Amino acid sequence: MANVPQIRIPATYMRGGTSKGVFFRLDELPEAARSPGKARDRLLMRVIGSPDPYQKQIDGMGGATSSTSKTVILSKSEQPDHDVDYLFGQVSIDKAFVDWSGNCGNLSAAVGPFAITSGLVDSARIPDNGVVDVRIWQANIGKTIVCQVPITDGEVQETGDFELDGVTFPAAEVPVAFKDPADGEGAIFPTGNLVDDLEVPADVVAGGMIKATMINAGIPTIFVNAADLGYTGTELQEAINGDPVALARFETLRAHGALKMGLIQSLDEAASRQHTPKVAFVAPPSGYSASSGKEVEADKIDLLVRALSMGKLHHAMMGTAAVAIASAAAIEGTLVNLAAGGGKRNAVTFGHPSGSLRVGAEASLVDGRWVIDQAVMSRSARVLMEGHVRVPGDSFQENTA
Repeated sequence: MANVPQIRIPATYMRGGTSKGVFFRLDELPEAARSPGKARDRLLMRVIGSPDPYQKQIDGMGGATSSTSKTVILSKSEQPDHDVDYLFGQVSIDKAFVDWSGNCGNLSAAVGPFAITSGLVDSARIPDNGVVDVRIWQANIGKTIVCQVPITDGEVQETGDFELDGVTFPAAEVPVAFKDPADGEGAIFPTGNLVDDLEVPADVVAGGMIKATMINAGIPTIFVNAADLGYTGTELQEAINGDPVALARFETLRAHGALKMGLIQSLDEAASRQHTPKVAFVAPPSGYSASSGKEVEADKIDLLVRALSMGKLHHAMMGTAAVAIASAAAIEGTLVNLAAGGGKRNAVTFGHPSGSLRVGAEASLVDGRWVIDQAVMSRSARVLMEGHVRVPGDSFQENTA
């Protein structure tokens, strides 16, 4: 058998919010992977351990969930008034592709700390004690994110008492602001409607029609009412992920929504665009036991939201989907706003499988179009391991999968 030596690539394994990913500096990647293309995708898949028909990613850094099959590439920003350019790659678990179509809101909280510790932020801007506003250019979607990173004794503060449902241990709070999160030139609603009658096959919903709010804010997201699908909105992961028929229904719904939103040109394109759009179902507030056993009380939340990512119900909530929730809740008449009780809102607390999360957004109607100035939420981030990842030296060559 051929003996192909492994190569070492500087990398950091970080948690950001309720996600984990492998972080790289662009200038430390192998030369062939410093530009977009097949070599970069092959390298990142090999790092994560994909494609894996066993769906375990045993031979890589991935954790076999959408929350842990993630990669980040950072570089000094080429944009005016920004510190760092942030490129996010969602690695498919069992298929050979990397989805570059959207952002990871959770890992956005880790971008600021990584940028500081890896020397991508001007040292003159870092106080001995205080907070640094790291201005991030999200290269996937062309948007600005501002990450407020706490500094103690000249170093990024990672420990603290901020608790985030879905994360076991407390850490330092990192507020994250997503500036003008709407996709494109303010096209928050790609169909022009706050609520659409979305045509779907009869095996998705009886009658082949379902009410949907389809929004481009944070990440393209399709919101439907839980009751229209026969759910209460209090479901935990096993109720959905253990039901292959339900997962197939959601994927069919997602494909038809993507087509309606103009994200794909034919239904079969949805299979190669797993990261976007997301599908979420909403319901008015109700008490339930979260996955940790924690009781979520109905009077402590404004609504219930459950969201699917990469074909599975998320264990908590994707950060970008939380931006979509905040944005939709701030606009009167959307399904999200109505589930929260309607009326004008600039913040909501929603229940998800791991607990609850408060998010805020300011919406205004400008020249007949809805505009979101920014959406804000608090996350936390922490370095889990740093050093080098190793991959076979031929793992990103042309003749490899």
